[in-house]
Amino acid sequence: MLTFGAMFLLACGCTRKPSRVHPPKINAGAAGRAAMKEYDTNKDGKVAGDELKKAPSLNAAIGNLDQDKDGAVTAEEVTKRIEKWQESRLGRTGVIATVTLRRQPLEGASVVLEPEGFLGENVKEATGTTDQHGMVVLKTVDSDLPGVAPGLYKVKITKKGVNLPAKYNEQTILGIEVAQDSKDTGEEGAKIDLE
Repeated sequence: MLTFGAMFLLACGCTRKPSRVHPPKINAGAAGRAAMKEYDTNKDGKVAGDELKKAPSLNAAIGNLDQDKDGAVTAEEVTKRIEKWQESRLGRTGVIATVTLRRQPLEGASVVLEPEGFLGENVKEATGTTDQHGMVVLKTVDSDLPGVAPGLYKVKITKKGVNLPAKYNEQTILGIEVAQDSKDTGEEGAKIDLE
């Protein structure tokens, strides 16, 4: 079985390691405050409960964000997480996702990772199309090589000829954190099952 790194190099057609890619510049403190402004609708200083359900990327990353394990995300926790990405100096990481519809591979689906607006304009969208196994290797729109910058993303999935509910695209409930230690960016990749 191929390692994740080997699959990544094969997918991009690379025969040698690409040159270093630097992480996007993000003002971590401003991003933390902006995340609260966007998702903390009751203005109590945290995103929790029903607010988390409306914040798909924060909800997906709750295990890494919620350092005090109170079931909520604060501006400080978002700030610290972004600082951790920046300390890693990782500019891009391979992201493989498997998309299924009612547990069957969804071939030919367009998958878009839309960065959260609170991260700023330097984090770019990533896209890809699923193969016959429902697998997709995502790449940032401004690059020819696969890989996605560390960040919090909304996941939007569409497929021509298939009427997928808005909760999977325009009003998505799907989110992902791209980071070296994220559960969705390891060798197994993200598993996305649509009902």
